[in-house]
Amino acid sequence: MAPSHAFRCCKRALNWIPVLFINLVVGWSYYAYVVELCVYTILNDAERVSYLVVFHIFLAMFVWSYWKTIWSKPANPSIAFALPRAEKDLYEKEQRAEVQQGILKRVARNLPVYTRTAGGAVRYCDICQIIKPDRCHHCSTCEMCVLKMDHHCPWVNNCVGFSNYKYFVLFLAYATLYCVVICATVMRYFIKFWTKQLPETHAKFHILFLFFVAALFFISIMSLLSYHLWLVGKNRTTIEAFRAPVFPNGPDKNGFSLGFSRNVVEVFGDQAKYWTFPVFSSQGDGHSFVTRLVHIDPEQANHVLQQNGKILSECENNPCALGNNVQHTQDSSTEKAGPHDLNECTSSHFG
Repeated sequence: MAPSHAFRCCKRALNWIPVLFINLVVGWSYYAYVVELCVYTILNDAERVSYLVVFHIFLAMFVWSYWKTIWSKPANPSIAFALPRAEKDLYEKEQRAEVQQGILKRVARNLPVYTRTAGGAVRYCDICQIIKPDRCHHCSTCEMCVLKMDHHCPWVNNCVGFSNYKYFVLFLAYATLYCVVICATVMRYFIKFWTKQLPETHAKFHILFLFFVAALFFISIMSLLSYHLWLVGKNRTTIEAFRAPVFPNGPDKNGFSLGFSRNVVEVFGDQAKYWTFPVFSSQGDGHSFVTRLVHIDPEQANHVLQQNGKILSECENNPCALGNNVQHTQDSSTEKAGPHDLNECTSSHFG
């Protein structure tokens, strides 16, 4: 146990190396720009002040969104998606895969879960011991299931998912703008140093290198930002872009797409004044998403999941309580909702 624990601690420490690298680059760029360029090289006070003001605005937004991406804990599924005690015992004792799937399907009928594995099975995480909500995946690095997981990013040492995807996109956007500001304001002095119009000073190396580094980072970050803006417009995660989610009627990459404007609102929220700030404004709770393929009464579904979470502890003494409660709610919901319409866009928000 001791070697394993020591290995995990070393691994966690090493995972911070990319973050440390980014911070060192940003710290050096701050010194090169503020001290070597603005203090030692630029002689005009008005130009110096204007450069510093613009630079610090974009630096502040970049750092703010970057650290929000790093320190936002990945959202994981609620207890409502865990197997009740009786079903969990049956599942663990059973060795036949088809019988285990039968147990999972019975429990999944009472949950807002519509996506399946490629083989049509209920998506269950044996490590976390939960039925995976739609768009949820297990991250081996974070050692947990993450709601609406996009990918694990080593540059932020965190999973990018429902809780911080907006912050991640803003981090890419402000990092791109940060590089644009540096390149645009440094270029004039870069050319002067390159053509020897300015005297050889200690600032030359920093300014020349600053321009090259900012240009290289701009190219790489801009390509990544463009890709994620495309994903936002399509309402897909990186995982879904490579492997389409499987619905009851088959795989569909556009299963969660509701049109460009609604897709953007799902990530950034319905109040545009918050779009440019790294504050949480995404819609929903990460457990379920609007889909054009499944019909469900959102109010009734919300009540079902809330009740599942509240009475899960009671199921340890009365395993039928959860199923009976949800079945009763579903029956009343079915009477109100009417027949299913697979072509109708509907939403489902769960607590």
